[in-house]
Amino acid sequence: MPLIFGAGGIATRADARYRIGVRGKGRALRIYQAPGPRGHAGRPEREALGPARQSLHPIRTAADMPSIEIKIKQLALKTGFDLAGICSAEDFLRDERAATERVRQGLMDGLPWYTEDRVRRMNRPALLLQDARSVISLAISYDTGPPPENVDEGGNALKGRVARYAWGDDYHGVIKERLKRFADGLPDLAGRPVETRVFVDDGPMNDRAAAERAGVGWFGKNTNILTPSHGSWVFLSQVITDLELVPDEPLKKTCGSCVRCIDDCPTGAIIAPYVLDNRRCISFLTIELRGAIPRELRPLVGDWVFGCDICQEVCPVNRKAAASQEPAFKKRHDFDAPELLPLLEMDDEGFRARFRDSPIKRTKLVGMQRNVCVALGNIGDPAAVPALVRALAHREALVRGHAAWALGRIGGADARHAMREALAREQDDDVREEIEAAMVEASAVQA
Repeated sequence: MPLIFGAGGIATRADARYRIGVRGKGRALRIYQAPGPRGHAGRPEREALGPARQSLHPIRTAADMPSIEIKIKQLALKTGFDLAGICSAEDFLRDERAATERVRQGLMDGLPWYTEDRVRRMNRPALLLQDARSVISLAISYDTGPPPENVDEGGNALKGRVARYAWGDDYHGVIKERLKRFADGLPDLAGRPVETRVFVDDGPMNDRAAAERAGVGWFGKNTNILTPSHGSWVFLSQVITDLELVPDEPLKKTCGSCVRCIDDCPTGAIIAPYVLDNRRCISFLTIELRGAIPRELRPLVGDWVFGCDICQEVCPVNRKAAASQEPAFKKRHDFDAPELLPLLEMDDEGFRARFRDSPIKRTKLVGMQRNVCVALGNIGDPAAVPALVRALAHREALVRGHAAWALGRIGGADARHAMREALAREQDDDVREEIEAAMVEASAVQA
């Protein structure tokens, strides 16, 4: 069972007994579940104290410290969150400066809504709630299992890969419902009406900056938040409130000299520690990008058709991450490794039906079919040629162009013949350019 760390933090059951350590005079309390059976639920968590091992005081009960901060974290656990921390509602000025610089450098190009004005708003809680005093940072794990192995091999199925966060139900709906219940419970704890404003990741709030300041986790060099107990496999959300709460301390953890996420990113999107070039990130290319994937990046996308987990899969912190217990995030159907050919020939009605209440619907059918073409081209199996040939007559120019690219990668007489016929009838200049380039590549494959 997950633990909550920070000032007044508690473990998962109100009637459990806990060991309490104090980090220096007047510093935040750290509370740990007493040793029990081995495994995620009962494993001693003393290492969470940090590099300097701390002595443990005699066992007490949570009733000895009935602060409102403890009660808020109990409410968070009861509502279904795995982690909670509290920070002040002061401006996140460091993060605002960094994000503004990224925008000016063009690293956020392709996200037209990510403007300097939005950056300012997301880093200033008082602009989002007039009487903001504190921010409650919440996290829930979505790590429901290991990734599929050899998804492009085995049987006759050509399969792609989907980021782990999209294997289950759309987290926005799941978390927003819980945030509402959590916020509705605060007045009872405070003994007065409480002003709140809640955010998942679809509102103008810097969730990672809040999570870091609240001690929920620390920034990884891939810009994700890493938590001690659940790694980076977490959804973040926040409640800005007018309650004046005792804040938690930020964690003192860092990634040290590790650069695995930087070295293993296939597109080189992490251009420096803590600096991401959004334009090269596979998650952006397969989800947010509405146009053509740059030709030079397509071979690097591999078989990812929605998002990417590479920088998380290689992270040492995630090797021991506690698994999610949330049923809503369990894998639906074959969402971890979907068969590609049925997706390529799916219509709008079929797409809506299959991905109802799933994050995958964000990419829309045309985006998914574009991604499928890229994945098939990278897998390189001639079994995909007939479906890609049919896609040369797709109603969307975006799909036709990427189908041509895939055929050029696979090559073969059938692919070259189909592209010659398609070129003769194609009216879209961009698609014609794609076909011509693909025909050159197909000829090179033959040679």
